[in-house]
Amino acid sequence: MHQLTIADIIKGLRERQFSSVEITRQLLARIQQLDPSYNSFISVTADRALAQAAAADARLASGDAPALCGVPIAHKDIFCTNGVRTSCGSRMLDNFVPPYDAAVIENFEQAGAVSLGKTNMDEFAMGSSNESSFYGPVKNPWDTSRVPGGSSGGSAAAVAAQLCPGATATDTGGSIRQPAALTNTTGVKPTYGRVSRWGMIAFASSLDQGGPIARTAEDAALMLSVMAGSDSRDSTNLQRPAENFTRALHESIAGLRIGVPKEYFGEGLNSATGDRVQAALAEYEKLGAELVDISLPHTHLAVPAYYVIAPAEASANLSRFDGVRYGHRCENPADLRDLYMRSRGEGFGEEVQRRILVGTYALSAGYYDAYYNKAQQVRRLIKQDFVQAFEKVDVIMGPTAPSPAFALGAKQADPVSMYLEDIYTIAINLAGLPAMSLPCGTVDGLPVGLQIIGNYLDEARMLNVAHRYQQATDWHNASAV
Repeated sequence: MHQLTIADIIKGLRERQFSSVEITRQLLARIQQLDPSYNSFISVTADRALAQAAAADARLASGDAPALCGVPIAHKDIFCTNGVRTSCGSRMLDNFVPPYDAAVIENFEQAGAVSLGKTNMDEFAMGSSNESSFYGPVKNPWDTSRVPGGSSGGSAAAVAAQLCPGATATDTGGSIRQPAALTNTTGVKPTYGRVSRWGMIAFASSLDQGGPIARTAEDAALMLSVMAGSDSRDSTNLQRPAENFTRALHESIAGLRIGVPKEYFGEGLNSATGDRVQAALAEYEKLGAELVDISLPHTHLAVPAYYVIAPAEASANLSRFDGVRYGHRCENPADLRDLYMRSRGEGFGEEVQRRILVGTYALSAGYYDAYYNKAQQVRRLIKQDFVQAFEKVDVIMGPTAPSPAFALGAKQADPVSMYLEDIYTIAINLAGLPAMSLPCGTVDGLPVGLQIIGNYLDEARMLNVAHRYQQATDWHNASAV
């Protein structure tokens, strides 16, 4: 049963082929047996999962069952979960047990989904390799000597290893799409504000967005239909009602105009990765789509702008972790200054400290206009590039990551090299657009991802475009295990 997709599980539960308790038990056993090799989970909530599965079976039997009732999933350990440790991959929150559920957790519980546990992640979602976690690196199921991508590497690895059929994740600069590309899974970053950030521990508030990682576009659409919706508790939420994102999956894409940015196929792109992406574009032509050459001229400014804006927002958001109210507190502080310095120095890892320092500097007196304000002006130019492009095309396509998964430890000593792993994904967050990654081939046995960028609030069409490709190809069915 571990090979079933979410759509398969929904069908099987309703046809009484198996119960939610049965599939939950099998997946829990699989996690216990296999996850020591991958380290994709921080917490496994077996008793809670079995209780939820039993309740779901009762709802299914009574005929009162929402779409995802009884479906086992996992949650990235960034979403506050009532009564369950929520660490954000950090020593700072190793002892934090929230007294409430994040909006995303609430939505899945109301839908009757079963939570298997909380997945590993880069500390405070800062990273592209899932090596900065306090709980150790996550390993890619396709090759355990390589990274799964980050920051949602635990969610992506758990789905790739068939430990769960889907998992929640978050994306600040590519943290859903890049790990999806590196693990042969399908990951969706919705339009900024689609999914409530209530109870989602903040990294960069103007960039963070929750989304799903699953095996197929159909499964991602089913999950996003539960995740997205209006929430007055989140001031950045778009206050749009929930939608059925599966509604357009099977529509024809004949006549679809696909924008192909020249900036995404230049220097820095692994040639074999580029070949796989070009082959995917050729497949779309066979399906009746038209390729249109476009330019996104400010693409080269996305990484430097992001690495001013995101650290600046992180430095503000993480100032709340001071050893006073909750989180890690140093032993025997000499005074208040010592409490702050040692609690934060011990609680935060190296990458988080680096970004706090950069962000604090960018916001300091005398530098705000030179760095943060200038980066926001560049952000506007990047957004305008996309607005102009979508006057000519329906979607934009290119590579998700510049190369397949790299070796564990290969880029830890070179932060800039690590940051460039997100060169094709960061601009989408700066613009607030929806985007997704789906499998489109392999290079030397390692997965490659195709990125699809949609127009604002056009997730249904984006998922339709991905689904039609997955009906015509079988890359998404390739398994790491």
